[in-house]
Amino acid sequence: MAHLSLYRAFRPDTFDKMVRQEHVVRILKNQIETDAIGHAYLFCGPRGTGKTSVARIFARAVNCEHPVNGSPCGKCATCRALAEGGNLDVMEIDAASNNGVNEMRDLREKVQYPPVSGKYKVYIIDEVHMLTDSAFNALLKTLEEPPQHAIFILATTEPQKIPATILSRCMRLDFKLIPEEDLENHLKRVLKEIGKEYDDEAVAAIARAGAGSDRDMLSIAEMCISYSEKLTYESVTAVLGTADFYEMCALGWAILSADTAAALDKTEKILSEGKSVGVLCRDILQFLNQAAVVRSCKNADRILALPKEMFAEIKKVAEGADGHAVLRATEVFAKAETDLRFASSPRICLETAVIRSATPAADYNIDALIARVNELERQVSALSQGKAIAVPARAEEPAQAPEREAATQKSVSQKGAPRADEGEFPTEEPQFEEAYFSYDEPLRAPERREKSAPAAPQAAISSAPTVGKPAQGKPVQEPVKTAAGEGVQDAQTAFGRFMRTLRKTSRNGVLFTMCSDLEAAFEGNTLVLTTDSDTVFRSLGREEHRTVMAQAFAQVGVSDFVLRMKGKAQDEKKGLEQLKRDFPDYPIEVK
Repeated sequence: MAHLSLYRAFRPDTFDKMVRQEHVVRILKNQIETDAIGHAYLFCGPRGTGKTSVARIFARAVNCEHPVNGSPCGKCATCRALAEGGNLDVMEIDAASNNGVNEMRDLREKVQYPPVSGKYKVYIIDEVHMLTDSAFNALLKTLEEPPQHAIFILATTEPQKIPATILSRCMRLDFKLIPEEDLENHLKRVLKEIGKEYDDEAVAAIARAGAGSDRDMLSIAEMCISYSEKLTYESVTAVLGTADFYEMCALGWAILSADTAAALDKTEKILSEGKSVGVLCRDILQFLNQAAVVRSCKNADRILALPKEMFAEIKKVAEGADGHAVLRATEVFAKAETDLRFASSPRICLETAVIRSATPAADYNIDALIARVNELERQVSALSQGKAIAVPARAEEPAQAPEREAATQKSVSQKGAPRADEGEFPTEEPQFEEAYFSYDEPLRAPERREKSAPAAPQAAISSAPTVGKPAQGKPVQEPVKTAAGEGVQDAQTAFGRFMRTLRKTSRNGVLFTMCSDLEAAFEGNTLVLTTDSDTVFRSLGREEHRTVMAQAFAQVGVSDFVLRMKGKAQDEKKGLEQLKRDFPDYPIEVK
């Protein structure tokens, strides 16, 4: 006997052997048991979900003399007759090749003849959406009022192409995609029956590749079975033509960490091995989807069903990436997958998507901007708490990221606090006076004093620094006193000069970012800086930040500045006035 493919050899012949589709099976079983069989059915759903198999089982079950639990017994004379080829009581018609009006007219004439061996004559019309409009019109009247012995079963993957006049005359049953868990269990039963050894990870990979289709899964499994003696994850990956898992992790890490050079290098390496551009694009999308699942789901290990080592690598990449960066990269590569169908240079199209995903700074997409803002907020928050900021390992495998981070921590502990533009910060909590965290008194610039001068008392902190020559030896100009209506403009000008000076003289990029969020206004000769961020307020109150700001302000001619929380002083003033109005007989003093 000739070899049969797995999906043909293991095609179910009873309802109990069907993989899922319980809602369809239950309806048909109940109709058979209660003898309430309809005259026209429409089976619609994705490919490989069991539409034709259910139609064949139902055709034999309605003619079976002694059905067992709604399924054909397979032992009676009718079942044996229907099992033989060429039986006229069950006719299968391929509408893709018999889609003309003449074929439907011929069917309309033959349907009048009674069955030969059973009770019903069943017509299974597969891919019925391929019929022409004239063919549908020729079938319309017969489908609405067929003879009592005739049953029509229409099967299609595209029900939207069927006319409404046909849909209204049929009982529509929608088949669903089969879950991966059921596909895995079915494949394990098949492999055990044929005596093939397998790994659970390989079975899970084949089930995912089946994408909800039992027939697709069995076709892939048949190729993998012929590839090696034992079904392993590596053999499945080789058969499917996908990139190596760890190479994909390295490429995904480079994309999500905005390392454009490493991302292009990894892409070129994978493509040079002969991998298809379209397959690589799908692999990247699958990796990004896995990273999103790890970030979103607590039971991600059970959902992905990957080996522990592989799941640990994906988890490491997902936890180190920003959620908006993952979403943005997914959208970029999803669009690239569509563009590849019409691209004359697929490789350039894919590499453009890689560059765009790895360079969010050059993209004005809202998700790219949000990802950049989130990264800045994370760095500011870590700095305000005195924690080290994790720097992505550039052009390295994800597995090497912990070693890189350990080396960074060791370098910080040996050399002290490095420059802020290097992306590293001291891990020890800096010491500063508790008074600068109080909302009762505004934060002021520290008084500049010579090295030989004795330490100033705590009250001197709020006094204005001495105006003299700055570090560059140029004389300092006193701030210009203007009318009240021009004060706001003068404050903005002075603050703008301060920001330019800070950018030129200080290498602390995080300090510059925090100061750019401040609002400035003059109160006399004092420049008042306000913010509504508690994190920025506390961080700028540190000794090292106040010293740098005082030096920059001195160079632009501002002798005194104060940092306040927005709305705090006004609220205190209003509360004090309210107390004086409520208790006029009691003296109220402000200390």
